[in-house]
Amino acid sequence: MTTSTRGTTRVPAVLVLEDGRIFRGRAYGAVGETFGEAVFSTGMTGYQETLTDPSYDRQIVVATAPQIGNTGWNDEDDESGRIWVSGYVVRDPARVPSNWRAKRSLDDELVAQNVVGISGIDTRALTRHLRESGSMRAGIFSGEAVRSETELLARVQAQPHMKGASLYEEVATKEAYVVPAVGEKRFTVAAIDLGIKGMTPHRMAERGIEVHVLPATATVEDVYAVNPDGVFFSNGPGDPATADGPVALMTAVLERRTPLFGICFGNQILGRALGFGTYKLKYGHRGINQPVQDRTTGKVEVTAHNHGFAVDAPLDRVSETKFGRAEVSHVCLNDNVVEGLQLLDQPAFSVQYHPEAAAGPHDAAYLFDRFTSLMNTVLMEGQRA
Repeated sequence: MTTSTRGTTRVPAVLVLEDGRIFRGRAYGAVGETFGEAVFSTGMTGYQETLTDPSYDRQIVVATAPQIGNTGWNDEDDESGRIWVSGYVVRDPARVPSNWRAKRSLDDELVAQNVVGISGIDTRALTRHLRESGSMRAGIFSGEAVRSETELLARVQAQPHMKGASLYEEVATKEAYVVPAVGEKRFTVAAIDLGIKGMTPHRMAERGIEVHVLPATATVEDVYAVNPDGVFFSNGPGDPATADGPVALMTAVLERRTPLFGICFGNQILGRALGFGTYKLKYGHRGINQPVQDRTTGKVEVTAHNHGFAVDAPLDRVSETKFGRAEVSHVCLNDNVVEGLQLLDQPAFSVQYHPEAAAGPHDAAYLFDRFTSLMNTVLMEGQRA
């Protein structure tokens, strides 16, 4: 919940963590109060894409880069129709934006969308604290919302935890829509929106895919009504343990042996559909500089991440599932977290990170080509049969 009025950097603000740690600074963006899970993102660029990523729903994002806002805000780089973060924490906001595409300042956009933030705090100390203690509930208070420390801490501690939170339906589209193929149409894909970023269907469209983006509540009948060559499950916020509906839908798709690709939340959904568990990471992976190894090729990719949960699957062996053999295809080199899954006996795979690279490096763009190759192989086999 957020209440706000016009912001000013002269207004005192306070960030309160659920363990009692307090940081004092100045209001940034809207003035008021907001609550969410405090997490940090290590990207040095791409703050506009980060703020508009639906996977950040109900999270207060801490920017580890010391200066934020230099390139202002433009009308092209949004990943959805609004800012989704609950609050924004920066150390040194740019005084004057400078970029040929900028239409307004980041501060102005935060005010316009009623996003409460704080600036002028030691974000390095805050990040180190979150790494040691883990992501936790937090609140930002400025202006008339500031009360005694005891009262503010009690309000933060009364907020719901991220574990057990079901959020994907509140960020997903309510109505289906189509992103047409760029150039000649080669395939049709049904994309289940669990918090999809705008660049994702665009990356598929660039490869000749007509993308039918469907609501998170789509049924198996809805999916196959578009006569898909493949099915895609998107990223999204919240605890995958609450996503029984998407798991049931993916199970139905796997039973039909339709080519399947999932990213981020979609990777966790595939893990659950295959019988693996999921768990909450201590502080998660967020940013555009995470090293991941593709175990099928041995190559290391620098990748964009935004996830606080992960799949609990064995790294040292092939697993037997009700859909055949499955293995971990990608792993994070920082902490050995599962970053990808693939079935060996039917056309389905997923990754935990963001190959659409908005923002971020393009090392993982080949995964969209892998998906098109998978659909093409199945299509050719069907024609031969």
